[in-house]
Amino acid sequence: MPHTLLEDAYGLVAGVLFAAIGIAMLKAAGLVTGGVAGIALLVSYVVEQPVGTLFMAINLPFFLFAYLFMGWRFAVKSVLGSVLIMGLLQLIPHAFVLNYVHPAFAALIGGTLCGMGVLAFARHGAGLGGTGIVTMWLSKRFGINPGRSQLAIDCVILLMSLTVVAPTLVGWSALSGVALSAMMMTWHKPGRYECS
Repeated sequence: MPHTLLEDAYGLVAGVLFAAIGIAMLKAAGLVTGGVAGIALLVSYVVEQPVGTLFMAINLPFFLFAYLFMGWRFAVKSVLGSVLIMGLLQLIPHAFVLNYVHPAFAALIGGTLCGMGVLAFARHGAGLGGTGIVTMWLSKRFGINPGRSQLAIDCVILLMSLTVVAPTLVGWSALSGVALSAMMMTWHKPGRYECS
């Protein structure tokens, strides 16, 4: 049974909240994670731009991909969700301040929250970000579990982060990537929810 418009809206808002809080926790601990969130965090340590702005900028070419290969509805939901994440990431420092987060806690909880955001988007016919859009397309087109393909992409991101982030923090970041991908591998089963 398809989701109602209200269910979709609530599901996407919940996904935005999960993802933005997860990204904020990872940023506070100096970690990266998988997907476009991880790329945005990594770039934010090199250039002085807000992580939300980087998140949106990196996503732009993937929105075209979403439109071409997943349909206009999927693309519109993905764009709206990313805009909300960008806005919330700008507001979070004014709403609460994370003075200290242990990297292990940030990796496990932040990665899990990001994974819940990705899952909420997937279940409501959207992609949280560029790599998530690609993994959802691979799932729809070839039946590849999105968690597995996301984990492969995340390994590349984490290897790249070794050039910027201390190796111990990359180790904790790997835990966040595993937590994120585990959410998708565990709870996103083909046929249970379909992208619309």
